[in-house]
Amino acid sequence: MVLRHSSLECDVLVAGGGPSGVTAAIAAARCGAKVILCQDRPVLGGNASSEIRMHIVGADGSGSRGLPLECEAREGGIIEEIRLEACVRNPQRSSSLFDLLLWEKCRAEPNLTLLLNTTVVGASVTSGMIESVTAVRHATEEQFTINSRIFIDSTGDGRLGVEAGASFRAGREATSEFGESLAVAVADHCRLGSSIMFQARRHEHPVPFVCPDWARRFTEEDLKLRPHAVAELDRGLEYGYWWVEWGGHLDTIEDNEEIRDELLRIVMGIWDHVKNGGDHGAENWALDWFGFLPGKRESRRFQGLHTLTEQDIMNAVPMSDAIAYGGWPIDIHPPEGVDAPHLAPCVQHPVPLLYDIPLRACISREIPNLMFAGRNISATHVAFASTRVMATCSAIGQGVGTAAAVAIRQTRTPANLTSDPNSIKEVQQQLLNDDCFLIGQTNTLENDLARRAHIAASSEQPNGLACNVISGQNRSVHGKNGVDPQRTTPGTHRWMSSPADGFPASLKLEWPEPIVAKEVQLIFDTGLHRVLTFSLADAYTDKMIWGMPQPETVRNYTIEWRSNSTWESIAKVEGNYQRLRRHRLDQLPFDALRITILATNGIDHARLVEVRVMASGCSVIPCSPVGDI
Repeated sequence: MVLRHSSLECDVLVAGGGPSGVTAAIAAARCGAKVILCQDRPVLGGNASSEIRMHIVGADGSGSRGLPLECEAREGGIIEEIRLEACVRNPQRSSSLFDLLLWEKCRAEPNLTLLLNTTVVGASVTSGMIESVTAVRHATEEQFTINSRIFIDSTGDGRLGVEAGASFRAGREATSEFGESLAVAVADHCRLGSSIMFQARRHEHPVPFVCPDWARRFTEEDLKLRPHAVAELDRGLEYGYWWVEWGGHLDTIEDNEEIRDELLRIVMGIWDHVKNGGDHGAENWALDWFGFLPGKRESRRFQGLHTLTEQDIMNAVPMSDAIAYGGWPIDIHPPEGVDAPHLAPCVQHPVPLLYDIPLRACISREIPNLMFAGRNISATHVAFASTRVMATCSAIGQGVGTAAAVAIRQTRTPANLTSDPNSIKEVQQQLLNDDCFLIGQTNTLENDLARRAHIAASSEQPNGLACNVISGQNRSVHGKNGVDPQRTTPGTHRWMSSPADGFPASLKLEWPEPIVAKEVQLIFDTGLHRVLTFSLADAYTDKMIWGMPQPETVRNYTIEWRSNSTWESIAKVEGNYQRLRRHRLDQLPFDALRITILATNGIDHARLVEVRVMASGCSVIPCSPVGDI
C-alpha cells in the first residue's frame, strides 16, 4: 500500500499526547508558537485516558502535604485548569468525557493542530539538529513530513528521541555511579513494571465468575502483602488494584505484547481468587471493564544537560533554570511485580520538600533543538521514581512548552536558553504569569502596573490583607509540609474579606496618575491544599469536593474602572469556577480599578490570590485559558 503524502510546517512539534504532551502543546500554542501535536492513540491522556484509567497524582502526595492555608502543593497552570473543568463538567466521572475534555482543550487553540492516531516513525537530522520528522496515520492511509524548529518528545517511550539518535538510559544505575543510597548495588536493566487496571460493579445479587482456563492461579499466600478483600480496603472493588503489576524484569518496549498478555492472565487470576478463592466480600461484585493497553511506568530516560538524582530531590537542590516542581515520594516497585510476593508492592520514600525540576533535564545533551517532557526526562531510575507521576509530568510539559515558545520568539535553540539568565527569567516569568508555581520565584514584571498601585479593601482579615494580591506569589507558603522556608516568603498570599461584612466585598487599586493597560488578570482560590483530580476510585474521590465548583472560588464578580472621576463597568461574570481569569481592556486612560465580589461557590468571604494589570509592550504573552472574557 502506498500512503498519501503531506508536508506540514510548524514551530514546535510535540510527539505524544499524554498529560505532559497536552500541556506542552497547549502552553507553546498559547505563547504564540505554531504547534503540531501527534498522538499515536485515538484519544489523549496517556495513562489517564479511558484506555488505561489511572488518576493523575502529583506533588501534593494525594493530600499528604496539604493543610488549610499552610501548604498548597497541588499543581497550578494548565493541569489545574483541566482538573477544575473535569470537576464541574464530569460529575459522573466518565472516562470518555475526560478524553473529550482533553480533545476539546487542544481543538480550542487556534495555534495548535492535533493529529490523532498519528505515530512519529522517523526523524531527519542534519548537522546535529532535527529538521523534520516522518509520521504515519494508517487510519487515513497517510504519511506526513513535518518540518519544525523545535521538537518535544512526550511519548513516554521516547520514540522521537530514539529516531533522532539521542542517547538514553534504561534500567537501574548502581549506587556507585551517582552515590544514591536508594540505588541497587549492581546496575541492571530492570525497570518498574506495567499494570492493567480493571473496574468492577456491585450488584444487588450474587454474580458468579467463571475463570478462563488460561488465567494464572493465586493463593492467599501469593497476595499476603497486597490488600485485595473488600474488608481490607477503604473502598469497594470499583477501581481494581494498582499493584496488578508485572514485566519490569523484561524490556517494557520490546516485550510489551508479552507483558500485556501476562497481565491479562494475572487480572483474571486475581479476580478468580477474589471471587472463588474464599470469602473476600466480593460475592455481589462483577467485572465491568479491564484494559487491553498496559499502563507503563518506565522505559527510556534520555540523557540531558543535567541528570536529576536522588540527592537533587531529597535535598531540594535549587536550580536556577527551574521550570517545574515535584514532590511525590520516591516510589520504588519490585520489577517482578506480583511475582515477588515476599516484597511489598512498593516502598515509598517521602520527599521532605518540594523540589525544582530544571530545564536542563528536559533538553538533549547532543541535539540542541530536542526537548523532553514527561517520564522520559533526564533522571536516574531513583529520581525518576518521583518525577514520573502524571501531574508532575504535566507541570514539566507546561514548562517545556513555554520554554520552546520563548526559544522560537528569540530565534534560539532550547539549549541556548539555559546559558542565558535573562532568557530563563523570561520563561519563569511567563510560567508565573500563567499560574504555575516555581519555588521561591516571584512576579518581577515591570509591566504589571498593579505592583505600583495603592490597594485597599472594603474589609480584610489579619492573615489576608488586601496588599497580598501583589505579593508576587500565587499560593499559600508557610514552610510547612514541604515548602522550603529558606526560599519562599511565608504567608497566605491572598486577600480575604471579613465574613462579618458579608457580600459584596470589594478591592480597589488606585494610581496617582492615569495609566493605560491591556488586560486585568485575576487568580482565585481553588483549594489547592485539597486533593482534586479525576478518579474512578470512590474512596479517593471522597477526599475531594467533586462534581461542583470549589467552595473557596469566587463565583460572581464585577470589574469597574475609573476615568475622569467616573466609574464604569468593564466586566461582569457569573458562575465562575476557574482559578485564572483574564479580561482584556480597551487601552484608554484610567486611574482606579475596583473588583467587587458578589458571591463565592460556598464560603462566607471573598478570596483573591493575585491581581495583575498588564501594560502593553510586556514581553510575557498573556495566554488565554478557558474563561477568558
